[in-house]
Amino acid sequence: MNAPIFESDPSDPRKAKKAAINPGLKLALELGPLLVFFFANTRAAWLAEKFPALTEFGGPIFIATGLFMIATALALIVSWLLTRTLPIMPLVSGIVVLIFGTLTLYLQDDVFIKMKPTIVNALFGFILLGGLFFGKSLLGYVFDSAFRLDAEGWRKLTFRWGLFFLLMAVVNEVVWRNFSTDFWVTFKVWANIPITILFTASQMPLIMRHSLDAQTEKK
Repeated sequence: MNAPIFESDPSDPRKAKKAAINPGLKLALELGPLLVFFFANTRAAWLAEKFPALTEFGGPIFIATGLFMIATALALIVSWLLTRTLPIMPLVSGIVVLIFGTLTLYLQDDVFIKMKPTIVNALFGFILLGGLFFGKSLLGYVFDSAFRLDAEGWRKLTFRWGLFFLLMAVVNEVVWRNFSTDFWVTFKVWANIPITILFTASQMPLIMRHSLDAQTEKK
């Protein structure tokens, strides 16, 4: 049987057989496009001088948006080539990047790329909380390869991440509507990531309490 194109359900036995990406490479694929976005925005004039074709995109934020779209597409392609599956959340985020990035470049209006994190975070938040409403702890798509939790643990973790995504959507709206474009880009790259890491670390006590591996060791 052929492997599924999209990341399979956590309970699917085929999921354990999929190719694993080196953690360092996985991190590079996830953070690489954001770093490209930040670098391109801060060094747009230098890039335009070295590569005049980039001026077709427009000003700094538009050059950064164009390169961000390219880097995002390349990251998804590399992920596919290595695992022959497409991870659900990076795929959804990538689709939104391409749609809103295209609108940004076509209309020469940076509002669309600024709204992208709001749309993605709100979408993930509502999907996670909506899944709980129907009895599904969908966070397993993201963390099942890292943690083995009991049903209650996945429900609690999914609920907390759902609220976190909604909070980050609100934060993005506050930042881009009240601060400069350069500040928003810097916040997006250098504040969002540490905030997410800190939130993830704060969930470790919950994860340890509901870890199936820890429960097995106690028996």
